[in-house]
Amino acid sequence: MKRYWWLSILPVALLLWWGLDRGDSAPEIHFSAVHRTTIESTVLTNGKIEPEQWAAARAETAGIVQGIAVQRGQAVAAGQALVRLNTTGAQAELARALAREQEARVEVATVRQGGKISQVADLNNRIASAQEAVAVAQRNYEADQRLLERQAATKLQVQNDKDTLDKAKLLVRQLEDQKRTLVTASDQEVAQAKLHDAQAAVASATHQLALCEVKSPLSGTVYQFDLKVGAYLQPGELVGLVGNIDQVKVIVYVDEPDLGRVGLGMPVKIKWDARPGQVWWGKVDKLPTEVVALGTRTVGEVSTVIDNPDHDLLPGVSVNVTIVSRVVKDAPSIPKAALRTISGKDGVYKLERDSIVWTPVTTGVSDINNVQILSGLTEGDHVADRVVEPPDAEIKNHMRVKPDFN
Repeated sequence: MKRYWWLSILPVALLLWWGLDRGDSAPEIHFSAVHRTTIESTVLTNGKIEPEQWAAARAETAGIVQGIAVQRGQAVAAGQALVRLNTTGAQAELARALAREQEARVEVATVRQGGKISQVADLNNRIASAQEAVAVAQRNYEADQRLLERQAATKLQVQNDKDTLDKAKLLVRQLEDQKRTLVTASDQEVAQAKLHDAQAAVASATHQLALCEVKSPLSGTVYQFDLKVGAYLQPGELVGLVGNIDQVKVIVYVDEPDLGRVGLGMPVKIKWDARPGQVWWGKVDKLPTEVVALGTRTVGEVSTVIDNPDHDLLPGVSVNVTIVSRVVKDAPSIPKAALRTISGKDGVYKLERDSIVWTPVTTGVSDINNVQILSGLTEGDHVADRVVEPPDAEIKNHMRVKPDFN
């Protein structure tokens, strides 16, 4: 019997070994305590810079770029020349129009004087001669009438004098009628219409010549300009973009699921990779009225206006954007890594002695690292946020663990 004493203690040894082995196999898990902190709920996205006020300078006539008066980034005044097109054709057309206008002016002056000077002068001379002939015929007629009374002339002579006088008077009337009809009312209207048409042609040619100089539509900075001398422009083709960049507008692309978290007046933080460490701040001043496709994303376009007195932010660049949607101070919080969702419910694994217990929680706002706890935990509770050893261990409710608080 004494030879088999060890058989009586074998179950105890096995039980002790199982207990020790179970303790050694418990996974090592890192725990974080519920603590109070300030949580900023943010929407992280990207955006694009645009001038608050801008306008496009476009060619209004076709032509070859002959001269360039500005360069990208240059400040310009409204009406300042940006480029000059070849003016050879426009100048020739203006010269032809001016010549036609001068001809029309001469014609109007001639009409107002009664006709061409040579024609008027010839008629005046002929009328004067005819009037002189009338005077001579009148004297002859009167002289022969007196002679006839003394029977020193015949009736035939007197009648011939009368016929000569009547013919002379008729010629005067004909010449005067010819002079009056040299220029009619319709001639004056036609001449005046020609002058108006010529003046319109001059105005059009002058305007066309002016269009050969493309000017800035407003005062600001030329922020898009790529033309070279010799380029050919069609009417309506873009020459450059000019904008006031003392203030810039940031078009922020907010993904559709995050739009409900964005409201007017929320702070907006802008960062640009080209200027690391520099931050610009603004506020949401316009919410989207629709969602649009942006690559593989569906976004709403939110805008904010940023002061840019040093012109550091350039139109067209892409920037990183953080919209601060809500700030909660002194909020009971846990790391985001500790929050789990099981069967559609949020919860954590809370440490109770040497085991973990599944504990449902109600959450509030969150940021990149932390999430606010509204119910389910109290300050000082410890929750599992990651497995230390072995890293691939699966944790379960009521599992014994080795806590790590470091």
